[in-house]
Amino acid sequence: MKLIRFLTCILFLTSCGKSADAPDDTTPADDAVVVKTMTYNIWGARQGGLHTPQLQEIAEVIKRHNPDLVALQEVDRFTTRNGQPVGDVAKELADLTGMSHFFALAEPRHGGEYGDAVLSKLPIKETKAYNLGVTAELPGEIRSVARVTVEKEGKEFYFISTHFDHLSNEANRLKQAKDFVAILKEYQKPVIVGADFNALPNSETIGILRQHLTLGCFNNNCSQFTFSTDNPRSVIDYIMYAPITGLSVQSYTVDTRAYSESDHFPVISTFKLH
Repeated sequence: MKLIRFLTCILFLTSCGKSADAPDDTTPADDAVVVKTMTYNIWGARQGGLHTPQLQEIAEVIKRHNPDLVALQEVDRFTTRNGQPVGDVAKELADLTGMSHFFALAEPRHGGEYGDAVLSKLPIKETKAYNLGVTAELPGEIRSVARVTVEKEGKEFYFISTHFDHLSNEANRLKQAKDFVAILKEYQKPVIVGADFNALPNSETIGILRQHLTLGCFNNNCSQFTFSTDNPRSVIDYIMYAPITGLSVQSYTVDTRAYSESDHFPVISTFKLH
């Protein structure tokens, strides 16, 4: 009888021991929004034996990963540099992948335009294009920044595609990095950046970018080569983000299966937007 009374008391204390303010066992699920991104330098869509555009193959790589957003670099628009007239590459890729697009001009080239672009499955609410200059002392290429404002499940953020100079030593990239960070510091929303920075992970250029952005690769260990596809030897393509309080990385991969469509491998990263 005493044993029964003791067990009854224990059960009573257990059932009443949780305060009304304590978390319930049925804690609501994480309301973070999952966003899948890709960055891809498509080399003017000119890979192949005859260096002819092969947009369908590039589109298949993109569709294989089914990203919400794609940052494209080395995007041609109505050029002839591939040995034949090229149309609006960003628009054509958007049509092939069922996405919308935004193109930012870096400079005129080969009778048309050359720059960076964004593909988006999410509605694009706003677009903005910037230019990144070079130093007066060194030859180099003016580069573009293509920024879109998008929203997913009520959460609004920026997504950017850009591409830094490769013609000179690091001086031009340092200038472009500083100018780019100055732009980013004005933002009030979370931002994800997909880019070919033409800079190694331990370079001063990446160091400047990391003053404001976080590398998407886990533990800052960007070790899987992104360039070149015929002789993989360096990491120069990245997905970065800010702030760490608004975004968290769920996955980060380099698709080495895509070795024949461009001279760069695409990088894919999934985020939670908090």
